[in-house]
Amino acid sequence: VQLVESGGGSVQSGGSLRISCVISGFPYDTGCVGWFRQAPGKEREGVASISTHDYTKYADSVKGRFTISRDKDKNTLYLQMNNLKPEDTAMYYCARGGQYLVPSLLQVDYNYWGQGTQVTVSS
Repeated sequence: VQLVESGGGSVQSGGSLRISCVISGFPYDTGCVGWFRQAPGKEREGVASISTHDYTKYADSVKGRFTISRDKDKNTLYLQMNNLKPEDTAMYYCARGGQYLVPSLLQVDYNYWGQGTQVTVSS
C-alpha cells in the first residue's frame, strides 16, 4: 500500500490550490480516506474526510473553503482549497482507513499514511 501526495506549493492569502493523493494497493478503493495537516509546533489535525459511501466531514476551520473529493477509477483523492489563509500553512497528509460508513477526522481510524506535501500561504 502506498499513498503519494502532490500539488503542494506556495500561494498568497486568498488564493487556491488543489492537492492530490494517489493510493495504490487497493483496486477501485472505497475505503474511508482523509486529509490531515500539521503546522510547525502544532499537533497533526484532521482537515477533511470522505467515507465509503462518499459522505464528507470537515474541520470547522475549513468548512466552506475546502472540498474533498475522490476519483475511485483513478484511486485518487483530492483536496480543493479556496480562500487560503496564512493559518492554513502546514504539511498536508493523506490517509486511508477502513470501510467506514461515517467519515472520520480521528488519526486512530487511519492505517496508512502518505509522506506529505507542503502548503505555504503568505499574507
